Amino acid sequence: MENRTKPDDHLVWAILCTVCCCLPLGVASILQSTKVDKLYQAGDYHGAQEAADKAKKYAVIGAICTAVLWALYLILIIGLGVAGYLF
Repeated sequence: MENRTKPDDHLVWAILCTVCCCLPLGVASILQSTKVDKLYQAGDYHGAQEAADKAKKYAVIGAICTAVLWALYLILIIGLGVAGYLF
């Protein structure tokens, strides 16, 4: 039997990713999350699940990219601070 429950559209995470993390991936996540309701109401349950999965994937990738960039930025700032202190 096929799962007929509406998948979570992850719209909150998409919006948070757009505002706080990575704009391009956040927008892609929002676009995918808005497709979930339309596909589900049209009866395309598999398509709705795929859109929900893509929305989550884009939001998570955006958050991870932002965390990595912040870590690299902090390493650079600390490295420059230490280098300035030593020389």
